Amino acid sequence: MASYTGRGVHGQVVHELGARIVGGRLPEGATLEVRAVGDELGVSITVMRESLKVLAGKGLVDARQKRGTFVRPRGHWNLLDPDVIRWHTDGRSGEQLMRNLADVRSIVEPAAAQRAALHRTEADLDALESALAAMDDAHADSAAAAEADASFHRALLAATGNELLARMDLLLEPVLRERDRMVHSHAGAHDPVPSHRAVFDAVRDQDPARAELAMHGLLAMAVRDLDEVAGYATRPDHRATGRTAERPARDDGPRDPKAPGSGAEPR
Repeated sequence: MASYTGRGVHGQVVHELGARIVGGRLPEGATLEVRAVGDELGVSITVMRESLKVLAGKGLVDARQKRGTFVRPRGHWNLLDPDVIRWHTDGRSGEQLMRNLADVRSIVEPAAAQRAALHRTEADLDALESALAAMDDAHADSAAAAEADASFHRALLAATGNELLARMDLLLEPVLRERDRMVHSHAGAHDPVPSHRAVFDAVRDQDPARAELAMHGLLAMAVRDLDEVAGYATRPDHRATGRTAERPARDDGPRDPKAPGSGAEPR
């Protein structure tokens, strides 16, 4: 590995070591020879110590007398830290993290949509509609699309009128943002606006059953998009060339969540 030089050395060392740990190249329980790793990366012991403090704050490493600096068990990692999430999605375990997110969302968000339909205020509707408009305006800008998507789901949780549900954004949003970054930058992803619009319409109309069903439809589409991204990433033509593979045509238009076979039925 080339030596790190110039501006941003500290951040690069944090990234390199964090990616090694989350990716399994530095396994749980492994002891880090701080000076040796610093020599490998071409950085000073001071930079190494400061970088390890950052990683310790994320729960990835710890230091003890006589044992030295070591990688902590996964159960201690802050899995909701944005850097830790990014290191997952850049490595082999990213897809599983996104599957875990899908499971959590399937438990929380249909119920939140139902409650939002019962308790939303005009201010809540304004926030939801503003997020929808931003999503529609984002087009090919994956970062803007991810921001708008996160804003919509944050506003939906707030519209439940339940403070604890509203704070679920602290759990969902960091992983959701990374998931959206992956999906919205992929050419095969569905247009997210119609499925979000269906949820908004039901919440606006104060129809809790339809809001819950629409959210199931949105989440089913989210899983299909994740399947598309995961399948594309493992295709031989993609691995060999890095170029966009040919994909069969698909209908990305709005779908009726009540239609048979839509995958939107409540589970």
